[in-house]
Amino acid sequence: MRPAAEPRIEAEMKSVRVMGILNVTPDSFSDGGRFLDRGRAVQHALRMAEAGADMIDVGGESTRPGSGAVSAAEELDRVIPVIEALSAESPVALSVDTGKPEVMTAAVHAGATLINDVYALRQPGALEAAASLAVPVCLMHMQGSPGDMQQDPRYDDVVSEVESFLLERARLCEHAGIPRRSIVIDPGFGFGKTFGHNCHLFHALPRFCSHGYDVLVGVSRKRMLGEITGRPLDERMPASVVAAALAALAGAAIVRVHDVAGTVDAIKVARALSQPETIAVPSG
Repeated sequence: MRPAAEPRIEAEMKSVRVMGILNVTPDSFSDGGRFLDRGRAVQHALRMAEAGADMIDVGGESTRPGSGAVSAAEELDRVIPVIEALSAESPVALSVDTGKPEVMTAAVHAGATLINDVYALRQPGALEAAASLAVPVCLMHMQGSPGDMQQDPRYDDVVSEVESFLLERARLCEHAGIPRRSIVIDPGFGFGKTFGHNCHLFHALPRFCSHGYDVLVGVSRKRMLGEITGRPLDERMPASVVAAALAALAGAAIVRVHDVAGTVDAIKVARALSQPETIAVPSG
């Protein structure tokens, strides 16, 4: 007798989009130096797309705590050849992780379809450039700058202050002509926040999702997960995929991750087990 068919999970259950991280930098906190070579970077991005990434976020300047800025010319040299190559080889959506208007412009012309800016378009000329490029933007909250943001972050009410900042930046984007549907907000986990701040923000994700903007969550391999688990950086994959799945259940529209395959599976399982009515059981 043929065994009964397994229940099938409908594809639309993975409504959250998985953004794979591609750092073409020598000093990013997790994978700095691994993908400086263009060929190696492109192959890694293609593997992430095959594993289920909906988009690839290409960054040429590290924003880890204590990092320094690089010139626009150097950032362009790192990211544009990779974006051009990926645009030619794969239909996967591409994002550029930058705060510089000249890099935004060149990246969009090379094939990027999302601007992901940790400065929330506050750099001179960035808002105007993003509005003229007519692509979606992600606005992140950061207290201070990457060089000093973790020295002594303080808030009276971290959730309210981060929320107010993001809503004000979103309002300014709309005033500049960027449609509401094209604006994504990101609480900025680890960017000028203590462990306690990060935990309060994560718990408040449904509140951030209630304003009508897509919300991006990026906690992959971050220190907050190390503080919870006691694991070093290279052993935080299980914690990262759990956190991504919890973010998806809380309403996040995008999760930015290093471990794509595990994250895709974790989100499917979390959605299926939390919403069993979405499991299609074959008849007969």
